[in-house]
Amino acid sequence: MTGPKPLSNILAITPYKGGQKLDHGWKLSSNENPLGCSDKAVEALTKAAQHLELYPDGSAFALRQAIGAKYDIDPDRIVCGAGSDEIFQLLGRAYLQPGDEVLQSAHGFLVYSLVAQQAGATLISAPEKDLRTDVDAMLERVTDKTKIVFLANPNNPTGSYIPYSEVKRLHAGLREDILLVLDGAYAEYVQQDDYDDGMKMARDYPNVLMTRTFSKIHGLAGLRLGWAYGPESIIDAVHRVRGPFNVTSVAQAACLAALNDDAFVAKSVAHNNGELDRLKPAVEEMGFKVFPSVANFLLIDFGSEKRAEEADVFLRSKGIVIRDMKAYGLAHCMRLSIGTTEANDDVLAAFNDFAKAS
Repeated sequence: MTGPKPLSNILAITPYKGGQKLDHGWKLSSNENPLGCSDKAVEALTKAAQHLELYPDGSAFALRQAIGAKYDIDPDRIVCGAGSDEIFQLLGRAYLQPGDEVLQSAHGFLVYSLVAQQAGATLISAPEKDLRTDVDAMLERVTDKTKIVFLANPNNPTGSYIPYSEVKRLHAGLREDILLVLDGAYAEYVQQDDYDDGMKMARDYPNVLMTRTFSKIHGLAGLRLGWAYGPESIIDAVHRVRGPFNVTSVAQAACLAALNDDAFVAKSVAHNNGELDRLKPAVEEMGFKVFPSVANFLLIDFGSEKRAEEADVFLRSKGIVIRDMKAYGLAHCMRLSIGTTEANDDVLAAFNDFAKAS
C-alpha cells in the first residue's frame, strides 16, 4: 500500500538544519546572543504566561504600534511573523508560482532557496566578489521570470554587507514588478556610516520590503518573532496568506518589552563588536583566514574541506561546536558565532592547540 504522494518539488527539498549543540561546552553555531535577553522581556513573558488559555492578538496590534513609534513608521504597514523566516515563506506563497525565478547572491541565507523550492520556482544565485554581493552580477541575472530578489544585508554566513549606495543601485536596475526583500536580521550590529537597513526604501517604493527579527540583537530566538515593513499592497498580501494567530501571545509580550530596552541592545552591540575586534586578528595570527564581518559571527577559511572537517572534530573534542558551511557551498569554511568572553577565550585556546597540532 502507498499513501498520498507529496509534490515532486517538495520531495526535492533538503530540510534546513539549525546549528548543532553538545551536551556540554559551548554552542557557537547559531548566531545567538551570548548575553541572553532583556530582563524586561523575561518579566513580560512571565506575566503573559498566566493567561495561556487566551488566543493571542492575531494582528499583533500593540507590538506593531510600538515598532511604528520606535522607528517612526506606519504600523499599518508592518506585519509580524514567526521569525522573519515565516515572512519569507509567506512571500513565496503570495507571489511565486512554478516557473518563476528567485534571485539571491551566491551565498545567501539558505531559507531563500527553500522559499523557491516550496513554490516550484527556480533559485538563481549570482556570483560574489570576495564573498560580498556583486550588484552587477545580480542585475545581469534578472530575467522576465524574476519575481523576488532577496538581499541579506549584512549577509549570513559571510558577515559582509554592501553600502546603501549599492542597494539603491540594485533597486534602480529592477523592474517595478520585481519584489526586492531587504533582510536586516543583523542590522542592529552594523556601525558603518555607509550602511542603511532599507527602511527608507521600504517606505518610498512600491516593490521594496524590509524585514527584521527579535532573534539576534534582542536574544529572543526561542520565541520566533520577526517583522516586515513595506508598501500597503505587499503587507496586505502577506496578511491574506498568514495564519490568523501566527505569533504567540508570550512572544508578543516579550518582544514588546525588549523593543525599547536600549541599554540591553547597546550592551549587546558593545560586547559583540569588542569581541569581533579581539577574535579576528587573534585567529588570523594562528594562520587562518578570517573574513571581515559586521554581524555577530566570523567566517573562517581553513583552506580545504578536509582541514575544516578536522577542525570541527578537534573543536568538538574541546567542547566547542561551530557551524560547517557545506550547505552554503563553502565546505572549506566554518562559521563561528560570537560567544561570551569566557567562551571566546576557550575558542582561542582551542584554535591555538589545533594550529599547533596540524
